[in-house]
Amino acid sequence: MSAEPAPRPAHHVLILGGTTEARRLAEALASDPSVRVTTSLAGRVASPVLPPGDTRIGGFGGIAGLAAWIVAHDVTRVVDATHPFAERMSFHASESEALTGVPLLALRRPGWTPRPADDWTFVDSLAEAAALLPGFGNRAFLTTGRMGLHTFAHLTDTWFLVRSVDPPAAPVPPRLEVLLARGPFTLEDERELLARHRIDVLVTKDSGGSATAPKLTAAREAGIPVLVVRRPPVPQGVPEADSVDAVLDWLGS
Repeated sequence: MSAEPAPRPAHHVLILGGTTEARRLAEALASDPSVRVTTSLAGRVASPVLPPGDTRIGGFGGIAGLAAWIVAHDVTRVVDATHPFAERMSFHASESEALTGVPLLALRRPGWTPRPADDWTFVDSLAEAAALLPGFGNRAFLTTGRMGLHTFAHLTDTWFLVRSVDPPAAPVPPRLEVLLARGPFTLEDERELLARHRIDVLVTKDSGGSATAPKLTAAREAGIPVLVVRRPPVPQGVPEADSVDAVLDWLGS
């Protein structure tokens, strides 16, 4: 007597991933036999940490491509758990919801909040940060990601320390040292790094989370000013959740 085939999952959740929260969500859903989970990764990191469940790497081919994939694979819910600064993908997800009618939720970890002793200046873009940077210091720790380094390439007098998972591509600032590393980073590590490289200004994006937050504490302790790039807003009309548990509640509703 042949065994009966396994029941088909009742739901297919597409996670637009690339963050710690996306991986944690996939892990939470992996043990539920009623849910099929697929995590989509942009492919910008050479050796990503793959979550459980199905994965796909690379773009969808724009809004129409994403919508077509959602329909073809019977997706029932979409969770935009991309990096807070992955503005284009979030826009594509919002537009695909309008085309397919498949519900969308944005998972966004809370941003960072300055403490009384912090010396933070908020800016709206990398270009604004680059314009202001020479007035804040000469030795910059730049933690805004390798994709935007061209914005600072014209700053010939500033020395940069850049930390990224993969090596950056040109154009980059002429006075540059690259540190290849993947978080999380400890407070002791960040204290030592700032002191060893004589950093006098930190430039970062308001990505939130705990994995890279110790650099902010180390900067505060050392009295180093911080240029913080504000995150772009979630597309209008898209509901938001600030934790994996909140997403699980939404998926169960």
